Amino acid sequence: MAHSPYIMRGMNIPSLANFTDEALLLLRLMVGAVFFASGRKHVTDPETRSKDIEMSKGFTLFLGLAECAGALGVVFGVLTQFAAIGLILVMFGSVYKKVFKWRTGFWGKHGTDGWSYDAMMIVMNLVIATTAGGRLVVESLLRPAVTHT
Repeated sequence: MAHSPYIMRGMNIPSLANFTDEALLLLRLMVGAVFFASGRKHVTDPETRSKDIEMSKGFTLFLGLAECAGALGVVFGVLTQFAAIGLILVMFGSVYKKVFKWRTGFWGKHGTDGWSYDAMMIVMNLVIATTAGGRLVVESLLRPAVTHT
């Protein structure tokens, strides 16, 4: 079995590194599911969603399309890094709104309505962007194989 390019010194269970690409795929599927569901809500009911997020109907529709496109890119591994970076930018906008306009704390008033979720999504997308989503992406069919020593 070939060693994963992600094996690092000091790993307690280095054999788990052999499943890094599968773990990245699961991460991409989860991120994609969350953003696609959110984007779908924006696209199918921009009137209501625009009131919820205090943005114009047109911007809400654009946001929904961006979330859906980013989700599909991340899930299928097409322009994976750009898709993940785009979703990070979306979440930066969400954090900005929650911190500076709505003045919610990290956990929020009820423990679930702050920007902790947004920060988690930023970090999840950062992992996807910095790893290009792993080797189980459509893009891997288009790029030459890289040999790791």
